[in-house]
Amino acid sequence: MPEITYREALNQALAEEMERDDSVFIVGEEVAQYQGAYKVTQGLLQKFGPQRVIDAPISETGFTGLSVGAAMVGLRPIVEVMTFNFSLVAFDQIINNAAKMRHMSGGQLKVPMVIRGPNGAAHQLAATHSQALESMYAHVPGLKVVLPGTPRDAKGLLKSSIRDDNPVIFMESEVMYGMKGEVPEGEYTIPLGVSDVKRQGKDVTIVAYSKMLGAALSAAEELAKEGIEAEIVDPMTIRPLDDQTIIESVKKTNRCVVVTDSWPFASAGSEIAYRVSSKAFDYLDSPVELVSSEDVPMPYSKTLEHNVLPTPEKIIAAARRSLYRK
Repeated sequence: MPEITYREALNQALAEEMERDDSVFIVGEEVAQYQGAYKVTQGLLQKFGPQRVIDAPISETGFTGLSVGAAMVGLRPIVEVMTFNFSLVAFDQIINNAAKMRHMSGGQLKVPMVIRGPNGAAHQLAATHSQALESMYAHVPGLKVVLPGTPRDAKGLLKSSIRDDNPVIFMESEVMYGMKGEVPEGEYTIPLGVSDVKRQGKDVTIVAYSKMLGAALSAAEELAKEGIEAEIVDPMTIRPLDDQTIIESVKKTNRCVVVTDSWPFASAGSEIAYRVSSKAFDYLDSPVELVSSEDVPMPYSKTLEHNVLPTPEKIIAAARRSLYRK
């Protein structure tokens, strides 16, 4: 399989779905003339024209609301937010319109739209541009929340998200756009709501998604040098969450470490830890460990930022605690 970047995988998914379905269009800031703030939409304006690749004004509320209406009448909009921190401006449109319209209309109105862009911390973007907001969206019935951690998953999950008849929050990461990985040639999709075991192991289950998947895999390599074989489970979609795959892994390893770069309180990581504790209680030999961002706004300082975020070293320490706790 060819190796391409995460950015290129997303671009392929967008181009293929726009080619396949004339109702798909892209709207957002700098997606057309500038080719995308992170070049994910590069070349799409030239291929599909300004009616389907639309530069929007700096008004997330406006172009998100427009897209909700477009989805209700049969189009399939893809809204690019320059960062999910800016999606907070459109929170009312997403939560009270996109997420609830199918329910409030008794199923008469569908809202097949994707809201995509980078989520979480990058490098020294400070408190208002480094927030991992997936838990806020996963809290809301009616939304699906997807966080792919590899180029292959990014392409397959984005194609499935675009074809879904419900609003999908599709969260990427600035630090992953240049990451390379094998991506199959030809048509393929990856279903939403299905977890994937990224590494087999027998001693401890590590659950991680998005860019934390890379940190977990690095931690697993180091643990293997100590004779500890960690199994890595990537939920990929946290709403709906396939917890059964996670539970089956915990039944095998009897230990669990959950990793997320969001805050710990009421997070997706906390929800996963709760489900493991309640559904696999009799199989656990030690309490579930949660490795998260520190419960503070993100500092600008590079050293402090490193201290706030989860790292392979913190994951290794949590795995050791789960194994050697007395």
